[in-house]
Amino acid sequence: MVLLHVLFEHAVGYALLALKEVEEISLLLPQVEECVLNLGKFHNIVRLVAFCPFASSQVALENANAVSEGVVHEDLRLLLETHLPSKKKKVLLGVGDPKIGAAIQEELGYNCQTGGVIAEILRGVRLHFHNLVKGLTDLSACKAQLGLGHSYSRAKVKFNVNRVDNMIIQSISLLDQLDKDINTFSMRVREWYGYHFPELVKIINDNATYCRLAQFIGNRRELNEEKLEKLEELTMDGAKAKAILDASRSSMGMDISAIDLINIESFSSRVVSLSDYRQSLHTYLRSKMSQVAPSLSALIGEAVGARLIAHAGSLTNLAKYPASTVQILGAEKALFRALKTRGNTPKYGLIFHSTFIGRAAAKNKGRISRYLANKCSIASRIDCFSEVPTSVFGEKLREQVEERLSFYETGEIPRKNLDVMKEAMVQAEEAAAEMARKLEKQEKKRLKKEKKRLAALALASSENSSSTPEECEEISERPKKKKKQKAQEIPQENGMEDPSVPVSKPKKKKSFSKEELVSSDLEERAANVSLPKRKKSAPKEEPVTDAEEAANRSIPKKKRKFSSKEEPLSSGPEEAAGGKSSSSKKKKKLQKLSQED
Repeated sequence: MVLLHVLFEHAVGYALLALKEVEEISLLLPQVEECVLNLGKFHNIVRLVAFCPFASSQVALENANAVSEGVVHEDLRLLLETHLPSKKKKVLLGVGDPKIGAAIQEELGYNCQTGGVIAEILRGVRLHFHNLVKGLTDLSACKAQLGLGHSYSRAKVKFNVNRVDNMIIQSISLLDQLDKDINTFSMRVREWYGYHFPELVKIINDNATYCRLAQFIGNRRELNEEKLEKLEELTMDGAKAKAILDASRSSMGMDISAIDLINIESFSSRVVSLSDYRQSLHTYLRSKMSQVAPSLSALIGEAVGARLIAHAGSLTNLAKYPASTVQILGAEKALFRALKTRGNTPKYGLIFHSTFIGRAAAKNKGRISRYLANKCSIASRIDCFSEVPTSVFGEKLREQVEERLSFYETGEIPRKNLDVMKEAMVQAEEAAAEMARKLEKQEKKRLKKEKKRLAALALASSENSSSTPEECEEISERPKKKKKQKAQEIPQENGMEDPSVPVSKPKKKKSFSKEELVSSDLEERAANVSLPKRKKSAPKEEPVTDAEEAANRSIPKKKRKFSSKEEPLSSGPEEAAGGKSSSSKKKKKLQKLSQED
């Protein structure tokens, strides 16, 4: 008897289910459809054999990609080999996707079945799955499906914000609308200001320049030689500026009031600002086209390429079109009219605005448009499906169109497409390597900045954490500095040093331990007050001789350093007594020497 199992792929994991009464089920399809909707009856038909949950969302995405591509993932292989019977001929596995069924049958040897009863059983499993698996709720299953759906779609689309063609579609549509509006508004300014200065229309043809001049001139009677330099700047032509000045003196226009001039100047300033914005929008469009479709823009130009993308709906749609469709894209009305009347079909649509068709002879316009549409189709596919955007292929395709155009005119044989594409591949690899190096440098700079920022944050946090002991150290160091200053102040009399003052021996400092420094302010103040103040008894001043100075200098000065744990040995009065005895002995020796002499 053949055992029927069903494999069900869910966002939370794989489920393997066994079916009871296979033969009856296969014969009674209407009863199966009724049992699918009833949970109690469905439990009598289907039994959960094994459930393999996904460890993480990343693993779930990997399994979903493998199932969609018809590849048996390791998790699925382990589940089937573990829980299916060892005798593969007696097992029939029902799957929903024929691609994964063919892969399982090829790699693992299990017979797989799709459609029919399997589809109905899978529909019931999908409906009651949260009741079949213990611990799984309907809410958690829906959340898992939503998260996996988002991640799967994002991975398939490979969304890149720098290569979004929606911005190109909107910008080229706005550019065309601005062109119409600027032309309409400029004609309104020409008609309005022409009542006052009709000769200006014949001198200036450009709409934006006319609006700037109408805004600058205002009342023509106020135009004089002083404004001639500004007129030359606006017209960028000295002859036109001189002609405007002469025409203003002998104009046949009517006089105009101040309020009318204010309205004309205000409207002219609006038209000028619109024309300036149109220039900035065109610059933005060029930059976006160089990012999204560099090859197409290098081949046919930014404006025509953007119109092709906007008319197709997206760059992907344009890449799917054949060259014959790209050729007549934008001439649909003429095409259907020709098909209806059985006339000649159009030769070109939007690509007519390209410079190549305008440069070709009348008899070669159809041939060059067909060739150009072929190259545009190739360029759009390269831009759509290449990982690294580069304009190398577009430049090479443009060279090929130039060579074909010269071939139609002079008969010079162009290069073969194979040779040109080989050169383009080599240059594209070099450009990709250069771009990779730039990206690597940018990444290194970013990592260095990140490290510096983290180091600064760590230093700031360490300073904040150790602010209390540092404040205590500053408080304890202040009286020490005062003692040092007192020790350095040596009493002088008549420019001579007093040897009676024990300058050679520095004052012994009491060093505090770290535990005492970290203690509170009150304890420190009490400790500072309790420290004994050592007073040095100043000896009486006696006349000092040169011999005594030499004897004092010859005595070696010994300093003793105390550690933070040691305490100073002798007190102030004992030191003073020791100093007195040593000085008296020296004096006696000096007196004996003087007597002997």
